[in-house]
Amino acid sequence: MSRYRNQLTELLQIRYPILQAGMAGGVTTDHLVGAVSEFGGLGQIGAGYMQPEEITLMINRVRERTAKPFAVNLFVMENFPMPILEEMEVAAKALETIESELNVEQLLRKMEVNSKSVFENQVEVVLKEKVPIVSFTFGIPGEEIVRELKKNAAVLIGTATTVKDALRLEASGMDAIVIQGEEAGGHRGTFHGEQDELIPVHDLVAQIVPKLRIPIIAAGGIMNGESIQAVLGSGAQGVQLGTAFLTCEESGAASAYKEILINGKEETVLTRAFSGKLARGIHNQFIAEMNGKPTLPFPYQNTLTGGVRKKAAAQGNAQFMSLWAGSNYGMAKRQTVSELMGRLVNELDGM
Repeated sequence: MSRYRNQLTELLQIRYPILQAGMAGGVTTDHLVGAVSEFGGLGQIGAGYMQPEEITLMINRVRERTAKPFAVNLFVMENFPMPILEEMEVAAKALETIESELNVEQLLRKMEVNSKSVFENQVEVVLKEKVPIVSFTFGIPGEEIVRELKKNAAVLIGTATTVKDALRLEASGMDAIVIQGEEAGGHRGTFHGEQDELIPVHDLVAQIVPKLRIPIIAAGGIMNGESIQAVLGSGAQGVQLGTAFLTCEESGAASAYKEILINGKEETVLTRAFSGKLARGIHNQFIAEMNGKPTLPFPYQNTLTGGVRKKAAAQGNAQFMSLWAGSNYGMAKRQTVSELMGRLVNELDGM
């Protein structure tokens, strides 16, 4: 145990410096989060799209499964300007063929999206429930939110994809930062105008570690003990894995999604087609058909494509689902959380 003790594991009160990413959209079930924390890592509830009452319910369910620390991950949301009607109509028209193919009702939906007020309500729940660790992506929470969470003795973790963002997060009062390399699956955590530099995780860690005083957590394409050891050797104090946990039995990922992760041959690509925000996922028919077509900015495109994604999931049709995955997803296995964590620790112990 002593070889894993460092500033980060002490801060988070975890045995192993392994974090399960806070993947939003139903993947992070109470089974998954509880199992990761119970083993000695840090499980995270992906609460970005959850309503406050859903977060409360999930927190209580996780607490029934483990008494160990866990985190809630939130999207730092702003009051995004509404696209003009013409833009929405053009973006909706680009989806018509796909919607027709899946028999999704072709209706320009009211653009109800998670806004700053929803984010603030989510934070209220986290404060009320005294969640021990809160992580953020897509931005920096406001000074008042940081102050209130600190008063609540919460440990705060930010997400950065550049040196600039990492420095801004440290200055804001974050206690640790997830450094997201270009290999990472899912949405990019970039927040300074979407000018993403797409830096490999090892290079990014090497650039950032000398400049920061707080612990760094590396993320992006990390799937085994060897890749964990490599980033720890570069100065990271922990790692965050997402894709490796997607195929675990406890994960809430759809079965068709898990099947593609385990047996898929397609490369991963970066796309804005599903949500309007740059994200890495497995190339499929939806991405191919949307190539070159107009999309709305995040989070409006995410709302617009919601019907397609929901219907595809119900049909088990992975060709029209958002198959978020890191660049090394081919190493994913069908296993339990305990089996995955045990293998990672055994591989590390053998080095």
